Amino acid sequence: MAPLSILIVGSGIAGPTLASFLLLSPLPPHELPHITILERSPGPRVQGQNVDIRGAGMAVIRKLGLEAAVRAATTGEEGVQFVDERNRVWAAFAADKSGRVQTGTSDVEILRGPLAKILWRRNMALSEEVEREGGVGVEYVFDEYLGSLEQDGGKCHVRFGKSGKRRSFDIVVGADGLQSRTRRQAFGDADENVRGDDGGKERVKRLGMYGAFFSMPKGETDTMWKRWFTAPRRRVIMVRPHQDKDKSTVFMWVVNEQDPRFRFVATQGVDAQKALLAEYFVDAGWESGRIIEEMAMADDFYYDMVAQVHMDKWSEERVVLLGDAGYCASPISGMGTTLALVGAYNLAGALIQHPDDIPAAFAAYETSMRHVVSKAQNLPLGPRQPYLISPETAYGVWKMRTAFAFVYWTGLAKVMFMLKGPPANAVPVEDYGFKQAAEWCE
Repeated sequence: MAPLSILIVGSGIAGPTLASFLLLSPLPPHELPHITILERSPGPRVQGQNVDIRGAGMAVIRKLGLEAAVRAATTGEEGVQFVDERNRVWAAFAADKSGRVQTGTSDVEILRGPLAKILWRRNMALSEEVEREGGVGVEYVFDEYLGSLEQDGGKCHVRFGKSGKRRSFDIVVGADGLQSRTRRQAFGDADENVRGDDGGKERVKRLGMYGAFFSMPKGETDTMWKRWFTAPRRRVIMVRPHQDKDKSTVFMWVVNEQDPRFRFVATQGVDAQKALLAEYFVDAGWESGRIIEEMAMADDFYYDMVAQVHMDKWSEERVVLLGDAGYCASPISGMGTTLALVGAYNLAGALIQHPDDIPAAFAAYETSMRHVVSKAQNLPLGPRQPYLISPETAYGVWKMRTAFAFVYWTGLAKVMFMLKGPPANAVPVEDYGFKQAAEWCE
């Protein structure tokens, strides 16, 4: 049987990880899948917000021989401090550097861009090795997107949106994130954002939260701790360490389902997004003046809604979804990157276990991931977590700070994190017989 031809849409975290494990299959090089990775951006993605890798996610990183490279690129974040308008610390929760207890800060905090670059470089090195041994390796197609997708039962026929080129593949993997174009084309738009009158759930579950990320020069008050400031009217600013010690990163959000502009500006460009956030944070206090000024000059600004993706199944004939495209748990879950890594590992394992039976492979992938996805999407404070951590009134902000201070001073934090922390340590990592990649570091 000819090797599988696989199109992976998206070269962020999950896509290159999947491709790497497929190349680490025990099959001879000439029998390995022929993999194409399609990416909308002109080159590898090298920007993005702070992410964390936890538990099973780090087990996957080790299988790729990347632990040293990843740890060398971390931001060094020590934990989170909850601060008030005068920058006084009400509570501080340190990272558990052992990785045994999953707190709000993992033992591996890294920017998404450097992580994506490491995974891409690992994949390219593995691809070159396969080519030297007589295999095909991985083809990257940058500055291109999925224009159309059709299936005839045995093949996926795609048209690239920019060039118009038409190609056919045995499998298409949608690893193109929360706003996945692959998901909409394979599963339709009908249930994408609308809750039906019959009570049916929407596919993309908005959490009422809209956020932006950017980096800025490090200021005098910035430390190796994440500083979390909450203002009334459900506004939050987090200032965090950057991999570059002369910079800091900002994640700021508003929880607001009444102002339609938050949804509208998502399609209106960076200037409109910055202007709306500046309007909302101008009177927030603390360091909001500095934050707004730096936001105006930021060239890595990114804005989006905070949401989850809930689907009854992640495959449709020969198309399968991976990572945020199929089961985004949202940034506030602390599990997004770990789900992407573990999902890619399990999908690769399912495909090498069932190379001649794609439906069986997709079913095995779903079986391996459904439970952990459900646990990750079950937010520690429930579905209204964005509202609970972003109070509406000044009194509500004071109550939240007081509650955090109580948990901090009484020592209850460790118990709570053990009971309610991200479930990454409870995720099994099966042995699919992949070759162990040699340790690699830039």
